[in-house]
Amino acid sequence: MFHYSKLHVWQRSHKLVLDVYRASQSFPDAQRYGLTSQLRRAALSVPTNIAEGSKRVAPKEYARFLNIAEGSLSETQYLILVGRDLGYIPKELARRYLGETSELLRMLHGLREKIQTGD
Repeated sequence: MFHYSKLHVWQRSHKLVLDVYRASQSFPDAQRYGLTSQLRRAALSVPTNIAEGSKRVAPKEYARFLNIAEGSLSETQYLILVGRDLGYIPKELARRYLGETSELLRMLHGLREKIQTGD
């Protein structure tokens, strides 16, 4: 396996983290330890788990970390919805982020399947 940073899914999830951090800068101060923190942690967990899992020796362990990344990405999706519905994230921006998270979920699922089957 090559370095995790060469994986397209990692590159795109890293970009999503940067986008989420920028978007959440304008959230109300009252959300600093609530939605802002939760959204940032969930998004950050995706590329972090891809990176950590890539260094596991057993494919089964790597697949487990990819599955954790999938869960964190689903959490990120929901928190983007909350941010949108509260008016913290503009609807067009939220739509773009939700589209990206859906695509990343497909990519992660495909990578996990590939790792699990040994292809």
